Amino acid sequence: MNSDAGGTQNLAFDSTVGIQAEVVHNPTVNLVHPDATPQEKYRVGVRFLEQGVPSRARDLMSDAIAHGYDNPEVRFHWALAMLSGRSYHDLSAEETGRLRHASGLVRGYPAGEWTEALVVAFELLTTRGSDNDDTDRVRERLHSLPIPRRDALLHHFDLVLTGALKDSLWADSRRSAEASRFAGDRRERVWAYFDPEPIGARATAPRPSAAAEGRAALPLRAALSLLAFAVLWLLALTAAPAAALFELLLALGAGWAAAKFGRSWWYEEYRLKTKKENEPYVPSSPELVFREDGFTDSVRHSFDDYFGARVPQGVAPQQWLDQTFRRRHILASETAALYRESRVGVERIIWLINYLAEDTRARYVRGELFDQPARARTPAGTKALCVGALAVLAVTALALVRTAAHGGVAATFFALLAVAGTFWAGRSAVFSWLKATGEERRLVEETDEYLRELATRQGAFLNYKGFLDEQRPSEREMETWLACDKTLFVDEVLRHYQLTWRDLITHTLLVTPARPYMRGRVKGGPWRYSRYSFRLFLVTQDGIREVSTDLDFADGKRGGEQRSNYRFDALSSVQVTERDRAGYDLELILTNGPARNIRVKDADTHQLAPEEDAREMTEINLNAAGFIHTFRLLEGIAAEGKGWIDRNNPNDLPPFPAD
Repeated sequence: MNSDAGGTQNLAFDSTVGIQAEVVHNPTVNLVHPDATPQEKYRVGVRFLEQGVPSRARDLMSDAIAHGYDNPEVRFHWALAMLSGRSYHDLSAEETGRLRHASGLVRGYPAGEWTEALVVAFELLTTRGSDNDDTDRVRERLHSLPIPRRDALLHHFDLVLTGALKDSLWADSRRSAEASRFAGDRRERVWAYFDPEPIGARATAPRPSAAAEGRAALPLRAALSLLAFAVLWLLALTAAPAAALFELLLALGAGWAAAKFGRSWWYEEYRLKTKKENEPYVPSSPELVFREDGFTDSVRHSFDDYFGARVPQGVAPQQWLDQTFRRRHILASETAALYRESRVGVERIIWLINYLAEDTRARYVRGELFDQPARARTPAGTKALCVGALAVLAVTALALVRTAAHGGVAATFFALLAVAGTFWAGRSAVFSWLKATGEERRLVEETDEYLRELATRQGAFLNYKGFLDEQRPSEREMETWLACDKTLFVDEVLRHYQLTWRDLITHTLLVTPARPYMRGRVKGGPWRYSRYSFRLFLVTQDGIREVSTDLDFADGKRGGEQRSNYRFDALSSVQVTERDRAGYDLELILTNGPARNIRVKDADTHQLAPEEDAREMTEINLNAAGFIHTFRLLEGIAAEGKGWIDRNNPNDLPPFPAD
């Protein structure tokens, strides 16, 4: 994935990967609080209906109605939810009775646009015959409804509209599907639905300070050094007071100058040394990079891909990769260390890898990428002053020994011991002081650097998160696009076989994942896939026509179409196999051919949220696939043959009268 048109995309449609990636979004719009009012439950139910989860919509709307929230608008959406993705024979006797009861309530509602929509809904259920005046009247009333309500009726009543009425409305459904199929920049936005939620910004925290260790040893070493120097100076002072006083002042001045000019020099060397010690091992060439754990390897490959896509103008791609090899390796190792934890895949930090690649290119363009060591180097003048001060200090120490030597052999001996003690203890004290102050300075610098880097990464994260949220299609858009794909596929099959809706007894469309795919969902919603397999069963008087095809959901292209025809008595049995770790398989057994195994649903490998019920989520996904209706239809045909079709003919069902 990448927002840059010229960037890398994390796709593997030509590979043998089964499930490449999955993501669960966490919106709050469909959460129902236990104390929610009937109105709130109804509104959430409408959203579930629009998002292709009619089973949840039915439950919420029925609950709202049971608690007194009942009006034509509520009943209209409730009727849509009752029949969405279902045919008449999918309804229980209790549900059929509730629909009849609802149809009798229409006459008691005041006239209005929602009452009119509800009347049309029940008239559509009543009108199932051939062309006649009633069919024309219902068609005219349907066309007089606002477009959103008309389209909702055509979509959700798909399996109950038959015969001449559906023939007359099908052209409208097809035109609506063609107009809405790629609306809302579908091709440019679908990727964002399957892109995992990015994990937040992190940066390498500063290492703990070791200043306490240096400070602990400093007092004793400094005291010993001062004591030894005091002995040396006193010996010199006893022998020649004037010379000793001059040499003392010179030693103090040289020591101060050495500390002043040498401190920054030492700190720079210390920082370079500690950085090198804490950097990950960098091989001399890409060929020497050894394989590591899967996550680290994935991070490293992603850095290579994104750096290869972010090449500065005027630089050859291979030259850029060679120049940035060391930086890529270090960044990849640091990133892998920051995010190596359970359930964090590389897809969730692609935003960071992309940002670091773009930041590296920007630094190169500004001339700040490869000259940092030169800019940090201590000036030669400062080094010269430090070396000169140390030389003066050494000469002054020898001068003090020479001055003390005027006091005799014993004074000379003790002066030499004092010089040695001053050098040994002074050197240890200086290094303890430098380490303590250096560690304090390092901690301050690394903390500032950490905060700056974290802030810039946080900004990059928020920018990407905002872009992703803006690009990610809503559940309603995803459901609308899929419904349009279904409609146009069915229309193409009907045209191929030169069939009209009045030629069909019934039909069913099974929608399953096509491997390899990416999948995503919102909490409480069905899985949606980057690739689908459509399998359409058309039932006519002559038998069953089965047509299947694969769909790339991003661009709506279909391929791999297969067709087969068989008589009712050729379908000998239908079986469903449930495997906890695999999913649901539908097996069709024909008398004159091999069994057909259809993977209806993969296992939910992602852990369910605490508020989600595993059984309910399975039902939602199976309903979204059209499995329930398909299984009942094929199971009935396998058991009873053509007699099942005659017995369940929707034209023979009692009407739902509406005034």
